[in-house]
Amino acid sequence: MRSSRSLLAALAAVMVVLAAAPVPARAAPTLVQISGTGSSWSANALDNWRRNVEQRGIYVNYDATGSTDGRNQFRNGTSDFGVSEIPYGLRDVFGGSDLRPDRGFGYMPIVAGGTAFMYNLTIGGRRVTNLRLSGEVIAKIFTGAIKRWNDPQIAAHNPGLTLPARNIVPVVRQDGSGTSAQLTLWMSKQHPQIWNAYCARFGKPAPCGITSTYPFRSADGFVGATGSTGVSGYVGQDNAEGAITYVEYSYALNARFPVVKMLNAANYYVEPTAANVAVALTRATINDNPSSPDYLTQILDGVYTYDDPRVYPLSSYSYMIVPQRIEMNVTENKGFTLASFANYFLCEGQQQADVLGYSPLPINLVRAGMEQVRKIPGAPQRNIGIENCNNPTFSRDGTNTLARNAPQPAACDRQGPTQSPTGTAGARQETPVKAAARCTAGANPRPSGPTPSGGPSAAPSAGATVDPTGGIVDPETGEVVDPGTGGGGEQVAAVPVSLDGEGGWRLRHTVMLIAGVLLVGVLFGPPLLAHTLAGRRDRGDRR
Repeated sequence: MRSSRSLLAALAAVMVVLAAAPVPARAAPTLVQISGTGSSWSANALDNWRRNVEQRGIYVNYDATGSTDGRNQFRNGTSDFGVSEIPYGLRDVFGGSDLRPDRGFGYMPIVAGGTAFMYNLTIGGRRVTNLRLSGEVIAKIFTGAIKRWNDPQIAAHNPGLTLPARNIVPVVRQDGSGTSAQLTLWMSKQHPQIWNAYCARFGKPAPCGITSTYPFRSADGFVGATGSTGVSGYVGQDNAEGAITYVEYSYALNARFPVVKMLNAANYYVEPTAANVAVALTRATINDNPSSPDYLTQILDGVYTYDDPRVYPLSSYSYMIVPQRIEMNVTENKGFTLASFANYFLCEGQQQADVLGYSPLPINLVRAGMEQVRKIPGAPQRNIGIENCNNPTFSRDGTNTLARNAPQPAACDRQGPTQSPTGTAGARQETPVKAAARCTAGANPRPSGPTPSGGPSAAPSAGATVDPTGGIVDPETGEVVDPGTGGGGEQVAAVPVSLDGEGGWRLRHTVMLIAGVLLVGVLFGPPLLAHTLAGRRDRGDRR
């Protein structure tokens, strides 16, 4: 009995000592390498941000395998984060079920942008950079209802161009794509009859709705490619004349190719610049219920129909899918690294969005994004806040500075009988327009000095021929691209030639003179020197 009491007393003493002993401090989380998969629409922004944070010791791998794969890999726990333009759970008529993950997760907006229509088209050997299309025409192109570039429905939007009788080659994503989902969602809302009729050819009943797996048949003239790099790379080839694709604006900029100016609800043709996207997204409806599984997802119906002249109708933003519990492959160290990366791109990284071809997030989405960052396991709570966030859209009154200061479109871009010659995206060079459609509005003044191309003496492009009536013939299609009826208008098939007739002695003349003197010295100097030395040797021998 006594021994039992002694044992209990000893145990109690040990417990008192243990209770009084200091608890070891919990190790602070550290930066580790993390990996994500998903959207190629967002990839150009993510790749830039990943390179920038390496100097801070943050290493992020990202594989742009498409939004569908990104959602699947995050669901299965094989990636630390996913990126997608569409959330889980949408009914996909071609891609099948898209179940929500059985794990803790949230959506975080990362960057906004426009789904653009990059194309490869020439007239008489000269690249077209100012093509204009309506939403209806775009929907008909990507459902095969319009097959040739000189279709009257395309010509009606381009009064300044004589379009070639060339086949249209729609280039679509053959992998699971958030960009395809954005395009098909828009068509299902704005042009349901066109989209439903196309889906019916593949055995799908109406209403067809959204899909991230675009249906197509090569026999119908369509081409499939993988990823944004794949579709933009195909269109950018020299032998891809007539091709058009849908891709994030950034890819057209990088490829130095033009994009379609799309007709909006205010009857202006616009491209997806950062400012035009920012204006459009002021009409996006955001799920602002933090308890909803779709918190921070977007409804874009109001964007499609917004009648501000600056709006680009196919504007949206991309989500990062982030973990909110320690499970599967999630650790505090990975969460700490992911949160540190997110803090960077929600603020400082947004400064580069415009240059990269995207649009920076407005303040409301950055605030909401920071709420999601705080829920990531291991996130540095003290360092997350709007106070020191250097984002170009912020203003003191909380409005979107970029949208508020967005310029109005030029008068030449209003739908009507005239057409702006101004190029777009990565191809800013002008495309000459017919004299009858030349825009003379003050917003797009004609350049001073001689007309760069046109007039009766304008030469046809290389390879072009002149028909008996004096018109210029497209060598690739046999179309007469300018009827040669006179009038002094600009010829769309002419090559601009600049002859410098400035008078006076200029720097280049001095450079040419010096170069000429040096050339004479190189040619005649060595023989003269050899002759002189030989003469001296002869005189020395005679002595």
